[in-house]
Amino acid sequence: MNLGQAILEALESLASNKLRSGLTILGIVIGVGAVIAMLGVGQGAQDTITGSISGIGSNLLFVFSGNMQEDVRNEQPLTRNDANAIADPFQAPSVAAVAPVLQGNAEVTFGSERTGVSIYGVTPDYAPVRNYAVVEGEFINTEHLLGQASVALLGPDTAQKLFGRTDGVTGETIRINGQPFRVIGVLESKGGGSFGSQDDVILVPFDTAQARLIRRSRDRVDLIFVQVADPSLVNQAREEVAQILRTRHRTELGADDFTIFSQDDFVATAQTITGVLTIFLGGIAAISLLVGGIGIMNIMLVSVTERTREIGLRKALGARRKDILIQFLTESSLLSLIGGLLGIGLGWLIAFIVGRVAAASNTPFTPSIGLDAILLATVFSTAVGLFFGLYPANRAASLEPVEALRYE
Repeated sequence: MNLGQAILEALESLASNKLRSGLTILGIVIGVGAVIAMLGVGQGAQDTITGSISGIGSNLLFVFSGNMQEDVRNEQPLTRNDANAIADPFQAPSVAAVAPVLQGNAEVTFGSERTGVSIYGVTPDYAPVRNYAVVEGEFINTEHLLGQASVALLGPDTAQKLFGRTDGVTGETIRINGQPFRVIGVLESKGGGSFGSQDDVILVPFDTAQARLIRRSRDRVDLIFVQVADPSLVNQAREEVAQILRTRHRTELGADDFTIFSQDDFVATAQTITGVLTIFLGGIAAISLLVGGIGIMNIMLVSVTERTREIGLRKALGARRKDILIQFLTESSLLSLIGGLLGIGLGWLIAFIVGRVAAASNTPFTPSIGLDAILLATVFSTAVGLFFGLYPANRAASLEPVEALRYE
């Protein structure tokens, strides 16, 4: 018996029991669809998180006060002078730009509108370091900084909340914690992410924030963004920054009072978390596929019982054990293959619906179904058919012709 003949006979056999075959295929469809949808959701979550981290800026180092892995005595906070030292090209030649930041929360009002917002005290270098652009107006400049000007840049979400629009707001006066500030521009949208919304923010000059809004002692800063000149120099820049801070803070060997993270650190952590999540979701979905495989075995065992006399007749007419084995394995494989192909469509549909629901709720999340997920689910479903069809096929092939013909 050649493969083409085996496939034709398998199709005829399945067509003779359409309802039973359809219900068996349905189990595989649900299993494959669930696997593909869950893998797509997991991949989409990973793409969203890593994309939001990359959107923060390019080739960045994040310098925080304190050692996040162990307690260190006599910790010193990061200061603006530390940032100036890191920006010195003679001490840190791998560093392209440095942006010290003050962070806080404030209540902002315009007329009867009132909202709570994240506020940042920044320098002019903050724009290129964080890849920020303005859609109208101008960014904070050196004059604003030196003059402690009462000016503010609004994120698009903040502008929408206060004014009901994101254009034509430059020149308006808002109040931050009761103090008047003139709006000098609106930031380009960057979306939300694992670091919070980057659109619901207000940027003010660093010195203004330090003196009037986010009071810090001893010229202290909350965070220093360091932009590396080239991606290949990230590790070198990290060591240069660390050495500068160790010298300035006079820390003991192995007792740093600061922590440096790179974007690669955040991306690696995010990929680890989402990878575990994807495997977990895929494992749960694979249980459905396993149940579908058991359904195939059950149906094939019933089919063997029903067709015992047919098997005996085939053997009596010269069919070999291999021919019977191929016949029933082909049927089980076709069941799982057809279910797998239909399951691909179901998985894509589920992922599409999840993406539409996320878009409707303004969540920056898009499931991503890759070719690898489709191939994995298809191959796995076919393997399930072969595995669970092997026992019934072997049972059919082992029947003795005389006993099979006498079966009632």
